[in-house]
Amino acid sequence: MKLAINWDVSPELITGWRTPNMYGLLFVAGLILGYFVVKKIFKKENVSGEILDKLVMYMVLSIIIGARLGHVIFYGPHFDVVNSDGVILERGYFSHPFDIVKVWEGGLASHGAAIAIILVLWWFSKKITKKPILWILDRISISAAITACFIRLANLVNSEIVGDITTVPWGFKFFKNSEDLSNFHNAGVPIPVRHPTQLYEAIVYFMIFALLMFMYWKKDAWKKAGLLFGTLLVSVFTARFFIEFLKLGQTEWDQKLTINTGQMLSVPFVAVGIYIIWKALRNRPVAEV
Repeated sequence: MKLAINWDVSPELITGWRTPNMYGLLFVAGLILGYFVVKKIFKKENVSGEILDKLVMYMVLSIIIGARLGHVIFYGPHFDVVNSDGVILERGYFSHPFDIVKVWEGGLASHGAAIAIILVLWWFSKKITKKPILWILDRISISAAITACFIRLANLVNSEIVGDITTVPWGFKFFKNSEDLSNFHNAGVPIPVRHPTQLYEAIVYFMIFALLMFMYWKKDAWKKAGLLFGTLLVSVFTARFFIEFLKLGQTEWDQKLTINTGQMLSVPFVAVGIYIIWKALRNRPVAEV
């Protein structure tokens, strides 16, 4: 018998209710932890609480809206998948626009969140802080890493973004609902053992969070404008690129490509991150706070 972990955790907090759920709870927990990280940094640098309050509002909106739209645009499905009998096999977001706002059902793309965050913080830097955009990007990089960690744990609870079939002893059997569990126990319907790629990413993102904390508090990395943000981009999206090799494709065309959608979207972020790190290491350190 293959060793495996039976993952039958229900995302429901209240039996029979789709919301509130564990996905939302973990998502919010990540945002709250990120808030306290930035609050500690701002306190150290004597940045006013008013700026922090505004930053939190903009960040929460940009993460949720950007990540959701990124998933809808990059991964779909865009329109209903219908069989020859006219039965809808998979609902498309553009066929059912209200589904786009159902964030609690899962479906967020880190690439979409990253794009939205950068755009919003560019505006925030121009209008609110009156500082270069890299100033604010460096300071939210640490919180972004821990938030990403909790979002992947939320994906794990939802049994979504699963990995390819594997024989490793720590593989997961994902029971997405009570029907899967009943069929497995009563009818012997086999459930494939898969890589828990959500957990892989969560662990890596926590390690990146620890690295960025060390760089900020012990190595004064904030003195090199862009160093923290560049490190975040390179580490997160390099990890994402390689972990994607173990993932089940999220789109139909992913099955036909040498590298999938997530990998193609990761490459530009890594390239930009390398450039930002190179610039940060060449520039003179900023003045002490």
